[in-house]
Amino acid sequence: MSDTPVDEQWATTLRGALGRRGFLLASAGVAALGTAACSSAAPAQAPAGIPVLQPLGGGAPPNYVPATPTNVLWGRLPTRGTRPVATVDNGATVVIDTISHEGVLEDQGKDPVAYFTGQGVAPGDVLTDAAAVARQTPHDGPGPHVITGPIAVRGAEPGHTLAVDVLDLALRVPYGVVSNRHGKGALPGELPEQWDGRPEFARWFNRGGEVSVFTPASAGPTGLVGSLGPATFPLAPFLGVMGVARDTDAVVDSVPPTDAGGNLDVNDLVVGSRLYLPVRVPGALFFTGDPHMAQGDGEVALTAMEGSLRATVRLTSIPPGGPAPRAAFTFPFGETPTHWVPIGLSDPDGPEGGGNQTSLDLAMRDAVRRALAFLVSDRGMAAPVAYAYLSAAADFQVSQVVDRTTGVHALIRKADFGA
Repeated sequence: MSDTPVDEQWATTLRGALGRRGFLLASAGVAALGTAACSSAAPAQAPAGIPVLQPLGGGAPPNYVPATPTNVLWGRLPTRGTRPVATVDNGATVVIDTISHEGVLEDQGKDPVAYFTGQGVAPGDVLTDAAAVARQTPHDGPGPHVITGPIAVRGAEPGHTLAVDVLDLALRVPYGVVSNRHGKGALPGELPEQWDGRPEFARWFNRGGEVSVFTPASAGPTGLVGSLGPATFPLAPFLGVMGVARDTDAVVDSVPPTDAGGNLDVNDLVVGSRLYLPVRVPGALFFTGDPHMAQGDGEVALTAMEGSLRATVRLTSIPPGGPAPRAAFTFPFGETPTHWVPIGLSDPDGPEGGGNQTSLDLAMRDAVRRALAFLVSDRGMAAPVAYAYLSAAADFQVSQVVDRTTGVHALIRKADFGA
Protein backbone atom coordinates (compact mmCIF):
# COMPACT_ATOMS: atom_id res chain seq x y z
CA MET A 1 0.00 0.00 0.00
CA SER A 2 1.27 3.49 -0.80
CA ASP A 3 1.67 6.54 1.42
CA THR A 4 -0.45 8.81 -0.78
CA PRO A 5 -2.70 11.00 1.43
CA VAL A 6 -6.45 10.61 1.25
CA ASP A 7 -7.63 13.02 -1.46
CA GLU A 8 -10.13 15.77 -0.89
CA GLN A 9 -13.04 13.83 -2.37
CA TRP A 10 -12.59 11.03 0.11
CA ALA A 11 -11.81 13.41 2.95
CA THR A 12 -15.20 15.01 2.34
CA THR A 13 -16.92 11.61 2.19
CA LEU A 14 -15.19 10.35 5.33
CA ARG A 15 -15.57 13.45 7.49
CA GLY A 16 -17.78 12.46 10.45
CA ALA A 17 -19.60 14.72 12.84
CA LEU A 18 -17.45 15.24 15.94
CA GLY A 19 -20.07 15.61 18.67
CA ARG A 20 -19.70 18.03 21.59
CA ARG A 21 -16.42 16.68 22.96
CA GLY A 22 -14.82 16.25 19.55
CA PHE A 23 -15.94 19.71 18.45
CA LEU A 24 -14.36 21.31 21.48
CA LEU A 25 -11.10 19.41 21.07
CA ALA A 26 -10.77 20.13 17.38
CA SER A 27 -11.71 23.79 17.66
CA ALA A 28 -9.13 24.22 20.45
CA GLY A 29 -6.44 23.91 17.78
CA VAL A 30 -4.98 20.67 16.51
CA ALA A 31 -1.64 22.40 15.94
CA ALA A 32 -1.05 22.10 19.67
CA LEU A 33 -0.19 18.45 19.15
CA GLY A 34 2.98 19.31 17.21
CA THR A 35 4.25 18.84 13.70
CA ALA A 36 3.17 15.19 13.44
CA ALA A 37 -0.36 15.86 14.63
CA CYS A 38 -3.43 15.66 12.49
CA SER A 39 -4.33 18.59 10.31
CA SER A 40 -7.79 17.61 9.02
CA ALA A 41 -9.77 17.69 12.26
CA ALA A 42 -11.57 20.99 11.77
CA PRO A 43 -15.15 20.78 13.01
CA ALA A 44 -17.52 19.43 10.38
CA GLN A 45 -21.00 20.71 9.73
CA ALA A 46 -23.70 18.34 10.91
CA PRO A 47 -24.99 16.49 7.84
CA ALA A 48 -28.62 16.56 6.80
CA GLY A 49 -28.73 12.82 7.49
CA ILE A 50 -26.43 9.95 8.35
CA PRO A 51 -25.54 7.93 5.26
CA VAL A 52 -24.81 4.23 5.56
CA LEU A 53 -21.14 3.63 4.71
CA GLN A 54 -20.96 0.19 3.16
CA PRO A 55 -17.50 -1.23 2.29
CA LEU A 56 -15.76 0.76 -0.43
CA GLY A 57 -15.33 -0.93 -3.78
CA GLY A 58 -13.49 0.31 -6.84
CA GLY A 59 -11.99 3.75 -6.46
CA ALA A 60 -11.33 3.36 -2.74
CA PRO A 61 -8.63 5.68 -1.39
CA PRO A 62 -5.03 4.53 -0.97
CA ASN A 63 -4.28 2.75 2.29
CA TYR A 64 -7.89 1.63 2.76
CA VAL A 65 -8.27 -1.39 5.05
CA PRO A 66 -11.74 -2.93 4.80
CA ALA A 67 -13.21 -5.09 7.55
CA THR A 68 -13.46 -8.21 5.41
CA PRO A 69 -13.77 -11.60 7.11
CA THR A 70 -10.05 -12.24 6.48
CA ASN A 71 -8.98 -8.79 7.74
CA VAL A 72 -10.48 -9.13 11.21
CA LEU A 73 -9.99 -11.15 14.37
CA TRP A 74 -12.93 -11.91 16.62
CA GLY A 75 -12.43 -11.94 20.35
CA ARG A 76 -8.64 -11.84 20.41
CA LEU A 77 -5.85 -9.37 19.68
CA PRO A 78 -2.89 -9.69 17.30
CA THR A 79 0.39 -10.98 18.71
CA ARG A 80 3.94 -11.21 17.37
CA GLY A 81 3.11 -14.03 14.95
CA THR A 82 -0.06 -12.53 13.46
CA ARG A 83 0.11 -11.88 9.72
CA PRO A 84 -0.43 -8.20 8.90
CA VAL A 85 -3.39 -7.49 6.63
CA ALA A 86 -1.65 -4.38 5.25
CA THR A 87 1.76 -2.72 5.41
CA VAL A 88 2.13 1.07 5.18
CA ASP A 89 4.97 3.58 5.20
CA ASN A 90 5.88 5.37 8.39
CA GLY A 91 3.67 8.45 8.68
CA ALA A 92 1.00 7.04 6.36
CA THR A 93 -2.64 8.04 6.58
CA VAL A 94 -4.86 4.96 6.71
CA VAL A 95 -8.64 4.58 6.33
CA ILE A 96 -9.92 1.66 8.39
CA ASP A 97 -13.41 0.20 8.50
CA THR A 98 -14.43 -1.06 11.92
CA ILE A 99 -17.40 -3.25 12.85
CA SER A 100 -19.24 -3.18 16.14
CA HIS A 101 -19.65 -6.56 17.82
CA GLU A 102 -23.17 -5.55 18.83
CA GLY A 103 -25.59 -7.18 16.41
CA VAL A 104 -23.20 -9.95 15.38
CA LEU A 105 -22.80 -11.71 18.73
CA GLU A 106 -24.29 -15.10 19.42
CA ASP A 107 -26.71 -13.86 22.08
CA GLN A 108 -28.19 -11.58 19.43
CA GLY A 109 -28.50 -14.40 16.92
CA LYS A 110 -25.17 -13.95 15.07
CA ASP A 111 -27.17 -12.49 12.19
CA PRO A 112 -27.00 -8.68 12.02
CA VAL A 113 -29.55 -8.50 9.20
CA ALA A 114 -32.19 -10.33 11.25
CA TYR A 115 -31.24 -8.52 14.45
CA PHE A 116 -31.31 -4.98 13.10
CA THR A 117 -34.32 -5.41 10.81
CA GLY A 118 -36.07 -6.62 13.96
CA GLN A 119 -35.34 -3.17 15.36
CA GLY A 120 -36.90 -1.46 12.35
CA VAL A 121 -33.72 -0.96 10.29
CA ALA A 122 -34.11 -1.40 6.53
CA PRO A 123 -32.18 -4.43 5.20
CA GLY A 124 -30.07 -2.17 2.96
CA ASP A 125 -28.98 -0.18 6.03
CA VAL A 126 -27.29 -3.19 7.63
CA LEU A 127 -23.55 -3.38 6.89
CA THR A 128 -22.69 -6.13 4.44
CA ASP A 129 -19.24 -6.64 5.96
CA ALA A 130 -20.79 -7.15 9.41
CA ALA A 131 -23.06 -9.85 7.95
CA ALA A 132 -20.09 -11.47 6.19
CA VAL A 133 -17.99 -11.49 9.37
CA ALA A 134 -20.85 -13.06 11.33
CA ARG A 135 -21.08 -15.84 8.73
CA GLN A 136 -17.42 -16.45 7.91
CA THR A 137 -15.03 -15.25 10.63
CA PRO A 138 -14.45 -17.72 13.48
CA HIS A 139 -15.21 -16.32 16.91
CA ASP A 140 -12.11 -17.99 18.31
CA GLY A 141 -11.09 -15.57 21.03
CA PRO A 142 -12.47 -15.18 24.55
CA GLY A 143 -13.65 -11.59 24.04
CA PRO A 144 -16.55 -10.15 22.03
CA HIS A 145 -14.79 -7.53 19.90
CA VAL A 146 -14.29 -7.57 16.12
CA ILE A 147 -10.75 -6.27 15.53
CA THR A 148 -9.53 -4.88 12.19
CA GLY A 149 -5.84 -5.54 11.52
CA PRO A 150 -3.06 -5.76 12.26
CA ILE A 151 -1.41 -3.12 10.08
CA ALA A 152 2.39 -3.16 9.91
CA VAL A 153 4.27 0.16 9.80
CA ARG A 154 7.56 0.15 7.94
CA GLY A 155 10.47 1.12 10.17
CA ALA A 156 8.65 0.59 13.45
CA GLU A 157 10.89 -1.30 15.86
CA PRO A 158 10.73 -2.40 19.50
CA GLY A 159 11.64 0.53 21.69
CA HIS A 160 9.83 3.03 19.46
CA THR A 161 6.44 4.50 20.24
CA LEU A 162 3.66 4.53 17.64
CA ALA A 163 1.80 7.85 17.44
CA VAL A 164 -1.79 7.30 16.31
CA ASP A 165 -3.36 10.58 15.20
CA VAL A 166 -7.14 10.33 14.96
CA LEU A 167 -8.01 12.38 11.89
CA ASP A 168 -11.62 11.40 11.25
CA LEU A 169 -14.33 9.12 12.61
CA ALA A 170 -17.41 8.77 10.42
CA LEU A 171 -20.52 6.93 11.56
CA ARG A 172 -21.12 4.00 9.22
CA VAL A 173 -24.74 3.52 10.32
CA PRO A 174 -27.36 5.77 11.98
CA TYR A 175 -27.78 3.55 15.01
CA GLY A 176 -25.98 1.80 17.84
CA VAL A 177 -26.61 -0.57 20.74
CA VAL A 178 -25.99 -0.38 24.49
CA SER A 179 -25.87 -3.76 26.24
CA ASN A 180 -25.85 -5.09 29.79
CA ARG A 181 -25.11 -8.79 30.22
CA HIS A 182 -25.46 -11.11 33.19
CA GLY A 183 -22.49 -11.13 35.52
CA LYS A 184 -20.97 -8.06 33.89
CA GLY A 185 -21.13 -4.27 34.11
CA ALA A 186 -20.69 -2.14 37.22
CA LEU A 187 -23.41 -4.06 39.11
CA PRO A 188 -22.78 -7.76 38.34
CA GLY A 189 -25.25 -10.06 40.03
CA GLU A 190 -27.63 -7.15 40.54
CA LEU A 191 -28.41 -5.96 37.01
CA PRO A 192 -29.81 -7.21 34.71
CA GLU A 193 -30.69 -10.09 37.05
CA GLN A 194 -33.32 -7.99 38.86
CA TRP A 195 -35.11 -7.49 35.53
CA ASP A 196 -35.29 -11.17 34.56
CA GLY A 197 -38.86 -12.32 33.89
CA ARG A 198 -40.40 -8.87 34.17
CA PRO A 199 -42.77 -8.50 31.20
CA GLU A 200 -42.50 -4.71 31.09
CA PHE A 201 -38.78 -5.09 30.27
CA ALA A 202 -39.12 -7.98 27.81
CA ARG A 203 -38.71 -5.73 24.75
CA TRP A 204 -35.08 -5.03 25.70
CA PHE A 205 -34.03 -8.64 26.30
CA ASN A 206 -32.45 -10.19 23.23
CA ARG A 207 -32.89 -13.80 22.14
CA GLY A 208 -29.97 -14.89 24.31
CA GLY A 209 -31.56 -13.48 27.45
CA GLU A 210 -29.27 -10.45 27.71
CA VAL A 211 -30.27 -6.78 27.65
CA SER A 212 -29.53 -4.88 24.43
CA VAL A 213 -31.02 -1.41 23.96
CA PHE A 214 -31.22 -0.26 20.34
CA THR A 215 -30.17 3.40 20.12
CA PRO A 216 -30.96 5.52 17.05
CA ALA A 217 -28.65 8.31 15.95
CA SER A 218 -29.85 11.42 14.17
CA ALA A 219 -28.71 14.88 13.10
CA GLY A 220 -29.70 17.54 15.61
CA PRO A 221 -29.42 21.31 15.16
CA THR A 222 -25.89 21.38 16.62
CA GLY A 223 -24.59 17.96 15.64
CA LEU A 224 -25.27 14.26 15.87
CA VAL A 225 -27.24 12.93 18.82
CA GLY A 226 -28.33 9.60 20.22
CA SER A 227 -31.77 8.91 21.66
CA LEU A 228 -32.67 6.76 24.66
CA GLY A 229 -36.27 7.14 25.80
CA PRO A 230 -36.95 10.81 26.54
CA ALA A 231 -33.23 11.67 26.58
CA THR A 232 -31.09 12.86 23.70
CA PHE A 233 -27.35 13.23 24.09
CA PRO A 234 -24.45 14.40 21.89
CA LEU A 235 -22.41 11.80 20.07
CA ALA A 236 -18.62 11.90 20.47
CA PRO A 237 -17.25 8.95 18.45
CA PHE A 238 -13.98 7.27 19.43
CA LEU A 239 -12.26 3.91 19.03
CA GLY A 240 -12.52 1.86 22.21
CA VAL A 241 -9.74 -0.46 21.05
CA MET A 242 -6.44 0.85 19.68
CA GLY A 243 -3.26 -1.08 20.28
CA VAL A 244 -0.12 -2.75 19.03
CA ALA A 245 0.80 -6.42 19.20
CA ARG A 246 2.30 -7.76 22.39
CA ASP A 247 5.51 -9.77 22.07
CA THR A 248 3.87 -13.06 22.98
CA ASP A 249 2.42 -16.20 21.43
CA ALA A 250 -0.27 -16.44 24.12
CA VAL A 251 -3.88 -15.72 23.25
CA VAL A 252 -4.60 -12.10 24.21
CA ASP A 253 -8.23 -11.56 25.19
CA SER A 254 -9.78 -8.51 23.52
CA VAL A 255 -11.45 -7.37 26.76
CA PRO A 256 -8.78 -6.27 29.28
CA PRO A 257 -6.49 -3.42 28.17
CA THR A 258 -2.75 -3.83 28.60
CA ASP A 259 0.46 -1.80 28.50
CA ALA A 260 0.35 -2.25 24.69
CA GLY A 261 -3.07 -0.59 24.50
CA GLY A 262 -6.12 -2.53 23.39
CA ASN A 263 -9.50 -1.94 25.01
CA LEU A 264 -8.54 1.31 26.76
CA ASP A 265 -12.00 2.90 26.40
CA VAL A 266 -10.65 6.43 27.00
CA ASN A 267 -13.45 8.65 25.70
CA ASP A 268 -11.18 11.68 25.28
CA LEU A 269 -9.49 10.01 22.28
CA VAL A 270 -11.87 11.56 19.76
CA VAL A 271 -11.05 13.29 16.48
CA GLY A 272 -8.10 15.63 17.04
CA SER A 273 -6.42 13.43 19.65
CA ARG A 274 -3.31 11.31 19.60
CA LEU A 275 -2.53 8.02 21.32
CA TYR A 276 1.04 6.84 21.81
CA LEU A 277 1.59 3.08 21.97
CA PRO A 278 4.95 1.50 22.92
CA VAL A 279 6.11 -0.75 20.07
CA ARG A 280 6.87 -4.33 21.11
CA VAL A 281 7.40 -6.16 17.80
CA PRO A 282 8.83 -5.19 14.37
CA GLY A 283 6.23 -3.31 12.35
CA ALA A 284 4.25 -2.45 15.51
CA LEU A 285 1.19 -4.37 14.16
CA PHE A 286 -1.44 -1.74 14.91
CA PHE A 287 -5.07 -2.80 15.28
CA THR A 288 -8.35 -1.16 16.16
CA GLY A 289 -12.01 -1.96 16.83
CA ASP A 290 -14.75 -1.63 19.45
CA PRO A 291 -16.06 1.55 17.79
CA HIS A 292 -18.10 3.79 20.05
CA MET A 293 -20.51 6.56 19.10
CA ALA A 294 -20.76 7.85 22.69
CA GLN A 295 -19.57 6.77 26.13
CA GLY A 296 -19.86 8.25 29.58
CA ASP A 297 -16.94 8.04 31.99
CA GLY A 298 -17.11 4.57 33.53
CA GLU A 299 -19.12 2.79 30.79
CA VAL A 300 -21.14 1.38 33.68
CA ALA A 301 -23.79 -0.80 31.99
CA LEU A 302 -21.04 -2.82 30.22
CA THR A 303 -20.92 -1.24 26.78
CA ALA A 304 -20.90 2.25 25.38
CA MET A 305 -23.24 3.23 22.56
CA GLU A 306 -21.58 0.74 20.25
CA GLY A 307 -21.74 1.45 16.54
CA SER A 308 -19.53 0.86 13.51
CA LEU A 309 -17.18 3.67 12.41
CA ARG A 310 -14.93 4.44 9.46
CA ALA A 311 -11.67 5.70 10.97
CA THR A 312 -8.96 7.77 9.34
CA VAL A 313 -5.71 7.71 11.33
CA ARG A 314 -2.08 8.57 10.77
CA LEU A 315 0.50 6.05 12.01
CA THR A 316 3.95 7.42 12.86
CA SER A 317 6.67 5.40 14.57
CA ILE A 318 8.93 7.60 16.72
CA PRO A 319 12.34 6.30 17.87
CA PRO A 320 13.68 6.86 21.40
CA GLY A 321 14.60 10.48 21.91
CA GLY A 322 12.11 11.59 19.25
CA PRO A 323 9.26 14.09 19.67
CA ALA A 324 7.11 12.19 22.14
CA PRO A 325 6.71 12.14 25.91
CA ARG A 326 9.24 9.84 27.56
CA ALA A 327 6.38 8.03 29.25
CA ALA A 328 5.00 7.09 25.81
CA PHE A 329 7.88 4.68 25.15
CA THR A 330 6.82 2.36 27.96
CA PHE A 331 3.06 2.80 28.38
CA PRO A 332 0.02 4.09 26.45
CA PHE A 333 -0.20 7.85 26.70
CA GLY A 334 -2.88 10.13 25.26
CA GLU A 335 -2.82 13.72 24.10
CA THR A 336 -5.44 16.20 22.97
CA PRO A 337 -5.01 19.79 21.80
CA THR A 338 -5.72 20.93 25.36
CA HIS A 339 -4.55 18.11 27.67
CA TRP A 340 -1.93 15.45 28.28
CA VAL A 341 -3.61 12.17 29.20
CA PRO A 342 -1.53 9.67 31.22
CA ILE A 343 -3.40 6.35 31.36
CA GLY A 344 -3.51 4.07 34.40
CA LEU A 345 -4.54 0.41 34.45
CA SER A 346 -5.19 -1.93 37.36
CA ASP A 347 -3.34 -4.91 35.78
CA PRO A 348 -1.40 -3.90 32.66
CA ASP A 349 0.70 -7.00 31.96
CA GLY A 350 -1.82 -8.95 29.90
CA PRO A 351 -1.95 -12.75 29.85
CA GLU A 352 1.57 -13.17 31.22
CA GLY A 353 0.61 -12.06 34.72
CA GLY A 354 -2.24 -14.44 35.44
CA GLY A 355 -5.67 -13.25 36.55
CA ASN A 356 -6.80 -9.68 36.13
CA GLN A 357 -6.70 -7.29 39.05
CA THR A 358 -9.96 -5.37 38.89
CA SER A 359 -9.52 -2.84 41.67
CA LEU A 360 -10.25 0.73 40.65
CA ASP A 361 -7.91 1.77 43.48
CA LEU A 362 -5.03 0.08 41.64
CA ALA A 363 -5.93 1.85 38.40
CA MET A 364 -6.06 5.19 40.20
CA ARG A 365 -2.67 4.67 41.80
CA ASP A 366 -1.20 3.64 38.46
CA ALA A 367 -2.59 6.78 36.80
CA VAL A 368 -1.15 9.00 39.54
CA ARG A 369 2.28 7.36 39.26
CA ARG A 370 2.30 7.78 35.47
CA ALA A 371 1.14 11.38 35.66
CA LEU A 372 3.79 12.11 38.28
CA ALA A 373 6.52 10.49 36.17
CA PHE A 374 5.45 12.55 33.15
CA LEU A 375 5.58 15.83 35.03
CA VAL A 376 9.01 15.03 36.44
CA SER A 377 10.62 13.61 33.30
CA ASP A 378 8.96 15.73 30.59
CA ARG A 379 8.01 18.98 32.31
CA GLY A 380 11.00 19.22 34.66
CA MET A 381 9.04 19.53 37.87
CA ALA A 382 10.48 18.52 41.20
CA ALA A 383 8.61 15.46 42.43
CA PRO A 384 7.09 17.07 45.56
CA VAL A 385 5.89 20.03 43.47
CA ALA A 386 4.50 17.74 40.77
CA TYR A 387 2.57 15.70 43.34
CA ALA A 388 1.16 18.90 44.80
CA TYR A 389 0.16 20.10 41.32
CA LEU A 390 -1.71 16.87 40.58
CA SER A 391 -3.66 17.30 43.79
CA ALA A 392 -4.42 20.97 43.17
CA ALA A 393 -5.09 21.11 39.46
CA ALA A 394 -5.31 17.77 37.59
CA ASP A 395 -8.45 15.72 37.03
CA PHE A 396 -8.56 11.94 37.21
CA GLN A 397 -11.44 10.30 35.37
CA VAL A 398 -12.65 6.71 35.38
CA SER A 399 -12.07 5.40 31.86
CA GLN A 400 -14.10 2.26 32.46
CA VAL A 401 -14.95 -0.16 35.28
CA VAL A 402 -16.16 -3.08 33.14
CA ASP A 403 -13.14 -4.55 31.30
CA ARG A 404 -11.84 -6.62 34.25
CA THR A 405 -8.63 -4.58 34.08
CA THR A 406 -10.07 -1.23 35.13
CA GLY A 407 -8.82 2.14 33.90
CA VAL A 408 -8.34 5.66 35.18
CA HIS A 409 -6.81 8.46 33.10
CA ALA A 410 -5.45 11.83 34.14
CA LEU A 411 -6.21 15.12 32.40
CA ILE A 412 -3.34 17.62 32.73
CA ARG A 413 -4.04 21.03 31.20
CA LYS A 414 -1.40 22.16 28.72
CA ALA A 415 -2.34 25.80 29.35
CA ASP A 416 -1.06 25.49 32.92
CA PHE A 417 2.43 25.00 31.44
CA GLY A 418 2.17 27.62 28.74
CA ALA A 419 1.86 24.91 26.10
